[in-house]
Amino acid sequence: MDWTILIYKTIFLFIILFVTLLVAMYSTYGERKVAAFMQDRRGPNRAGPFGLFQPLADGVKMFMKEEIIPLTANKKLFILGPSIAMTTALLTGVVIPWGATLKIGGREFSMQIADLNIGILYVFAMVSIGVYGIMIGGWASNNKYALYGAIRAASQMISYELAMGMSIVALILTTGSLSLHEIVEQQQGMHWNIFYQPLGFLIFLTCAFAETNRAPFDLPECETELIGGYHTEYSSMKLGFYLFAEYINMFVSSAVIATLYFGGYNMPFIDQLGLSPNTVTLLGTAFFFLKIFGMIFLFMWIRWTLPRFRYDQLMNLGWKGLIPLAIFNIFVTGVYYFFTELT
Repeated sequence: MDWTILIYKTIFLFIILFVTLLVAMYSTYGERKVAAFMQDRRGPNRAGPFGLFQPLADGVKMFMKEEIIPLTANKKLFILGPSIAMTTALLTGVVIPWGATLKIGGREFSMQIADLNIGILYVFAMVSIGVYGIMIGGWASNNKYALYGAIRAASQMISYELAMGMSIVALILTTGSLSLHEIVEQQQGMHWNIFYQPLGFLIFLTCAFAETNRAPFDLPECETELIGGYHTEYSSMKLGFYLFAEYINMFVSSAVIATLYFGGYNMPFIDQLGLSPNTVTLLGTAFFFLKIFGMIFLFMWIRWTLPRFRYDQLMNLGWKGLIPLAIFNIFVTGVYYFFTELT
C-alpha cells in the first residue's frame, strides 16, 4: 500500500468536507442576502461586520435549543432519518473532480477523492438513498403532517429522478463515458456540453430543483398546508441536519451541473498563459467554484422569484412534461450520432 497516497487522500477528504460544510453554512447567509436584495431589505447585518457571523449564531442557536422527541415517535428511526439525509448529502461529493492534478515532491496527485468509472451512477445512487432519510423521518414522527410531507417528498423525488436519469442518458451518448473525470477532460477549451445538450441541461436543472426540494418545488415542506412537512416534529440539531442537508445538496448539485455541462475545472485559454502546472490547477479549481457559486445564485434567484406549484402541477410537469422531453432528447441524440457514424 502506498501510504503517501492514503495520507494525501485523507487530508484532501477532510479539506473537501470542511469546504462543503463552510459553503453550505454561508449559503444560508447568501440566501438571506439575495432575498433581502430582491425584496428591498438589508438582510442579516447585526451579527458581526455585514452580518457575516449570522451563520455561526444560527449554529449556536440550533445546538442550544431543547431537543424534543415525541412520546409516540419511533425513537431509533426518528434519529436515523436526519442522519441518513446528512450522510448521503456529504457522500455525493467524493466522485466530483475538483481540479486537475497537483505536483507535490515530484509526484502527481489527483484532486478527486475517488475516480470511479461509474461516477454518474454513484451520484444517482446517493441521491436515491437520500429519499430514505426524508421518508423515515416523516414516518417515525407519527404525525400526519410529517407523513404527508414525507410521502410528497418520496413521490416527487422518484418522479423527477426518472427525468433526470433520462437527461443523463443523452449526455452519456454524447460523451461515451460514465466517469466524471473523463467527461470534464472532454470539455477542455470551450467544448462544454451545454452547447451540445441544451435541452438535457434544462431538464437536469429543473429536476435538480425538485430533487433538492427547493422552491418552486418545495411541496414536501409547504408551510401553508403541512406546517413544516416531514420535519415538523424535529428540533435542535436534528432539524438542523435536515436544513443543512438541503444546502449541501444544493452545493453538490451545482458542482455536478458545472461538471457535466460547464466544463468543470476547465478554464478557457489558461494553457496559453505560460503558467506553472500547479498554478493552472489552482486557477482551474477557483474557476470551478465560480461556476458553482453562479449555480447556487441561480437556485436562490429562482426561489425568490417563482411561486410554488400546486401538487398536481408538480407531478404533471414531471410525468407529462419532462419525461417525454427527455425521451425526445435521447431519440434526437441517438439519431444524430447514428448518422454521424455512418458518414
